[in-house]
Amino acid sequence: PQRREVLQSFPPLAPAMAAVSPRPWISTGGSLLRPFRPAQSKGQSHRATWTLERSCGLAVAGSIACRLAARGSRRAVASASTLRMAVAVESAEDVSTKSEESSASWKYELIRSVGEECQTEAELRKLVEKKPNFVCYDGFEPSGRMHIAQGVYKSVCVNKCTKAGGQFIFWVADWFALMNDKMGGDIDKIRTVGKYLIEVWKVIGMDMSKVKFLWSSEEISNRAEEYWGQALDIASRTTLARVKKCCQIMGRDEDSLTAAQILYPLMQCTDIFFLKADICQLGVDQRKVNMLARDYCDAAGRKLKPVILSHHMLYGLKKGQAKMSKSDPDSAIFMEDAVEDVIRKIENSYCPSAPEQDASDASSSEGMSLVQDELKNPCLDYIKYTLFSREGYTFKAKDRIYENFEDLKKDFVRGELSETLLKETLAAEVNALLEPVRNHFQQDEEARKLLEQVSAWRRGEDLGPAKSSPTHLKLDDLGNEALFVVVAPVPSELVLLSDVLEVLRSLGSGKGKRVLWIQDWSARATGAAGGSAECIKAYYDLLLHGLHSVDPQLMSEVAVRWQGEAILSGPSDYWTSVINAGRQSSLEAIRGALAEEENLDSAGQVVATIMHLGDVLALAGGRDVVLCSGPSTRNLNALAAKHAESSGFSAPQIETTEPLSLRLQAKGEGLEADTQILVTDKEMDINRKFKKAFCEPGNVDFCPPVNWVEALLSNFNMDEFVVKRKEQNGGDLEYSSAERLKEEFGEESLHPGDLKPSLAKAMNAAMLSIRDGMKKADLKKAQKKLDSYAKSLQKKKK
Repeated sequence: PQRREVLQSFPPLAPAMAAVSPRPWISTGGSLLRPFRPAQSKGQSHRATWTLERSCGLAVAGSIACRLAARGSRRAVASASTLRMAVAVESAEDVSTKSEESSASWKYELIRSVGEECQTEAELRKLVEKKPNFVCYDGFEPSGRMHIAQGVYKSVCVNKCTKAGGQFIFWVADWFALMNDKMGGDIDKIRTVGKYLIEVWKVIGMDMSKVKFLWSSEEISNRAEEYWGQALDIASRTTLARVKKCCQIMGRDEDSLTAAQILYPLMQCTDIFFLKADICQLGVDQRKVNMLARDYCDAAGRKLKPVILSHHMLYGLKKGQAKMSKSDPDSAIFMEDAVEDVIRKIENSYCPSAPEQDASDASSSEGMSLVQDELKNPCLDYIKYTLFSREGYTFKAKDRIYENFEDLKKDFVRGELSETLLKETLAAEVNALLEPVRNHFQQDEEARKLLEQVSAWRRGEDLGPAKSSPTHLKLDDLGNEALFVVVAPVPSELVLLSDVLEVLRSLGSGKGKRVLWIQDWSARATGAAGGSAECIKAYYDLLLHGLHSVDPQLMSEVAVRWQGEAILSGPSDYWTSVINAGRQSSLEAIRGALAEEENLDSAGQVVATIMHLGDVLALAGGRDVVLCSGPSTRNLNALAAKHAESSGFSAPQIETTEPLSLRLQAKGEGLEADTQILVTDKEMDINRKFKKAFCEPGNVDFCPPVNWVEALLSNFNMDEFVVKRKEQNGGDLEYSSAERLKEEFGEESLHPGDLKPSLAKAMNAAMLSIRDGMKKADLKKAQKKLDSYAKSLQKKKK
């Protein structure tokens, strides 16, 4: 306001300042049009300007000059000089800003030219402006030979991205190839093919200075907890129907999908976040799985989404082929093709000059193209994307020279450029591109051996020894003796005392080495306890505390194993076994392994199921195993036993137990927190819950208090249960077995009004050891974590 007042008091100066200023800071009326912006001046010439002026720019400099003139200062001349200098500073800044804006603009245009589609252009432009060293990523399966699109065209795309300042990461997806059953599912052969592909890119012209090749199996194994934690979170937040939309990337129909092919897009989505990629620069055929990453960001509340820059998919050389096929040698030019092969393939290629009505609209039906192309001419496609995509390229067809693709296409359509001349020139140009590759694989000894191996496998020759045994996680610490395995219950916000008693009953019934297997990572996949690793651990910490408090003697003989810790002891072997289990398990088999009342809706259910198969394979490796199973896991354990047997191990035996019926109300009545006794319940909670428990006089078919008396007598070292009564009501009753209590309750000689308070008192006494341990800091923290999660669930319901 003060500057505006000074300027307005000297109207003669305002027009002059507006005239010399490169920006419209001051109107002819003498008022500022917009707030001043600090000048970023660093040059030597700026040191002569005033301190205030250097930090505040032209508007303040003008204000200062006006103030000096108003006071009639002898430095009025100096103030005019200062004003001119401030104008110079602003002019330099303006040029610098325009230069920055221009740089960002051409970088954006260069990167954008790579993609047939960009999701979204606004995000890409902002990314280039704000993060000059952005990260691009593409993943490829080492699955055979490299065609010209993957070799030449991909190199062009990569060079554009790196020229604009980006770093390009190639994710060598050897594990993905294994899931997709490439190279016979042999990981060693897959890795050999990967080395061959990298060798091609080295000689084709790709600028390797800003390119990294990372092997998925190595990187994932080295950072297993980070990678799989992200993958499990994506699985828990993604529906099976959404993942099925991505199945086109593997060329599979939904009806024939295996569990591994559901895991595939989840892992590819994980790669994006694992590599911290800003731009997913893959083909249009990968668009759906890349968009899955953006959908996940919405579900997880992540603001920064990866930009999806999908490049064009080159047509196959035959009529109606939406893209090249490695399984059809004549559908594409391959990077090591001989000169005569290139000429033959191009001579025989489909090359229409006008749209043909009987040409199949494969590009639109298969989602391989996002632009309208009536011709679908593979020769023109090659020319546009492998030749003209290179900077400064000209197409010379005898006496005709084309500097852009559009002119060439027009002449071809009009008949001024013949099909014969077009194909002859195209074949010569392609052969010129491939000649350095041919020379390299002929002259370099290592490269030559790589090509010979890959070519032999392509012909069906098996050069490697067969696998002697299936890959599985080794649990050497469990020894070779027979195991009796009980799987801990699925975590939730409530730790039920009935679950504690059920686990103890199952462990106590076993022979051999008892193992309590805690599937904490599987719980993350299914989103149990909100999918939170902290909440899941809190649940199991409290469960274990309850187990040790109720029966310390039994638990001292039990080997407690956390799934996550076991996985991290050998992540590569474990996930390879899971992938192999997934390859052998159809979605129908996964659906059949679920509990009877459970529907297969989530991708996380698929992942958790094949993880269970991997768990059982690890437990069964070289030893006899008995799986203790409740009704809800009977089908799952049956599938696991079948898989173990098909993998060459003895099929685990399955022992089924029936669940304890200790809910205080009928199923569907009341909230779980009010109708279940919890490990964390206080004395007042126990009293309140038993007071409200269903207890109909004479009804022994469903009487939770009677069932709880039986549980107390059998699990808490209680010699007898005492019902306190007044003398006029017959005095106290003592029961050493639940059978007599049940009989007298059925005869109505024991009234609910006497049973309930006595049961509450006995239960509170039994839980003293649990409550004493709950005073420990780590268990207090665990309880607080679950309480907080429970409150968040209540808020969501409201």
